[in-house]
Amino acid sequence: MSVVHVVGAGVAGLSAAVRLADEGVRVVLHEAAATAGGRCRSYQDPALGLAIDNGNHLLLSGNHAALDYLDRIGSRARLQGPASAMFDFADLKTGERWRLHPSDGRAPWWLLDSRRRVPGAPLSAYLAPLATLTAAKTASLGEVMTCSGPLYDRLWGPVLLAALNTDPAEGSARLAAAMLRETLFAGGRACRPLVAVGGLSACFVEPALLHLASRGATVRFGARLRGVAFAAGRAAGLDFADGRTALAGDDAVILAVPPPVARELLPDLDAPDEFRAIVNAHFRVAPAGDQPLILGVVNGLTQWIFSYPEHVSTTISGADRLIDEPREALARAIWAEVAALGGYGPDLPPWQIVKEKRATFAATPAQDARRPPARTAFANVALAGDWTQTGLPATIEGAVRSGYAAAAVVTGRRGKAGGSR
Repeated sequence: MSVVHVVGAGVAGLSAAVRLADEGVRVVLHEAAATAGGRCRSYQDPALGLAIDNGNHLLLSGNHAALDYLDRIGSRARLQGPASAMFDFADLKTGERWRLHPSDGRAPWWLLDSRRRVPGAPLSAYLAPLATLTAAKTASLGEVMTCSGPLYDRLWGPVLLAALNTDPAEGSARLAAAMLRETLFAGGRACRPLVAVGGLSACFVEPALLHLASRGATVRFGARLRGVAFAAGRAAGLDFADGRTALAGDDAVILAVPPPVARELLPDLDAPDEFRAIVNAHFRVAPAGDQPLILGVVNGLTQWIFSYPEHVSTTISGADRLIDEPREALARAIWAEVAALGGYGPDLPPWQIVKEKRATFAATPAQDARRPPARTAFANVALAGDWTQTGLPATIEGAVRSGYAAAAVVTGRRGKAGGSR
């Protein structure tokens, strides 16, 4: 019986392994770290005395591949969110608060109700991103739409920065269009925000490992891949730190590893080589009673606030400028904004700052053009990862789609890689 070796147990690798195992394929999952999840995991933080996520991740109800993955591993119910598409915002400069509340259908009737849209912006400004739908692959957002003005500052800028993790003006118009086409442009039914309130590992990782075990898959931790042996246009062996694994004639490999590692393993691979940072702050404090699950912040250092049962977390995307900032100074500056918005006292509670210097590839047109497809030049090797050519920015949805696409390549399937069972 042939074996598919999946190298890397982040969301991309887990989704590939789950998809293959569900089809009766024998899977061996290799992970260099001691735990699975990659950039989507939880851990016990000693400074806070509780489990936190290494980053805040948001799904939308239009993320069909990610929700299919959660259905397969039986954990979709662990996502929480409002019953309809609602996004709360606060402006630190003016003190204003508002709620964006798109209507369910594609027709944007909600724009006719001032209570459901952003205050202080003309209706015509909502049409600005439509120009992305016909933009060239090489176009940046700044070349096809105006990246300034009240609505940009209060809606398009925050949303596009969160999606691209790149300054929207220099970001890829094609990637922005792909995200908008599947979410906001698809109507409120595709925009309902969903958060793994009980932790990323409990939602995306641990159920996947149990699912794989129930289907006879093997999972190896501490298995760092150092090289791949090639012969006759195929991978013939995998060189791990603890020895070589020979590949039989029908065996295949999915490399679900970061782009720098993939470039070391595959000769002549073109892949993104510029990255953008994300900074997350976590505070051990009970959320205020009226605090929404997610709050967008305008005119502040903080961009998004997430309220969990035992702590409050914030996210700052495109955060390269903050990587070298002292951690405590960052914590105090962020807490001052969280306290002002949530009605907390000024004293800094127990905190943790998590800096991801290479959180995502830079979502510029030039870097997007360097993303490789799942299929490689080697007959039995495929790639997975949100940095591969999924057509989306670096998101959980993109990671799952990449895993499904890689599974389709090594099994020779045709058709959409992200479809339901």
